Amino acid sequence: MLEVHDLTVRFGGITALDSVGFSVWSGEMVGLIGPNGAGKTTLFNCLTRRYDADAGEVRYEEENLLAVPPHAIAGLGIARTFQNLGLFGHMSVRDNILVGAHHTGGAGFLTAALWLPRVRREEARLRAEADSLLERLALTEVADHPAAGLPFGTLKRVELARALVGRPKLLLLDEPVNGLNSAEVEEFSGTLRALREEFDVTVVVVEHHMGFVMGICDRVVCLDFGRKIAEGPPAEVQRDPGVMRAYLGTAI
Repeated sequence: MLEVHDLTVRFGGITALDSVGFSVWSGEMVGLIGPNGAGKTTLFNCLTRRYDADAGEVRYEEENLLAVPPHAIAGLGIARTFQNLGLFGHMSVRDNILVGAHHTGGAGFLTAALWLPRVRREEARLRAEADSLLERLALTEVADHPAAGLPFGTLKRVELARALVGRPKLLLLDEPVNGLNSAEVEEFSGTLRALREEFDVTVVVVEHHMGFVMGICDRVVCLDFGRKIAEGPPAEVQRDPGVMRAYLGTAI
């Protein structure tokens, strides 16, 4: 589904990604790990076209992803969450989720302004899909509550629902369990496993919580200072001397 070849990103004299390459097969859940500053979020920002690459190639279902404009990424079936929650605090939980379905609507400005029957049907469909996710992720009770002021764990589920409402084929999760307690991490893990099957979605997850990554991912890719230093099954990567040095400063 996704092929990254020699991807390089520079910010002035700093090389954030240095010839990074890996592949993701359809249906997989791949973990992207590494110390702070390793280039993980930069990679996500390239895949979603927030950043331009200086060199390399990214192919998504045989399409040159680096040639796709940012506004067209969601329409290709790619959705993401953010390291720092990207929700609209003044909007209700339901409306935050509906934002994620905007690209699936076909109504133009004029038809929406006239509130034609087609627009009403489309609005009903999108709301039904949002309500289904609200129920699935135990958010129905806060559906009409502004996002601002809700518990952090709840907001993480809201952001996940917003990413899923557009029925993506590739889901990019940036530190989805950061800030959650142990019980919430365990609950999120079970939910994500189930949603992966229900939505038939391929997942790439950036996360520092090693227990979460090693317990849920099929494969793991490790970055350090912008370079890929290991790739393979979780247990194999966990034992890799280069990974140990990156996290601990020395191999055990």
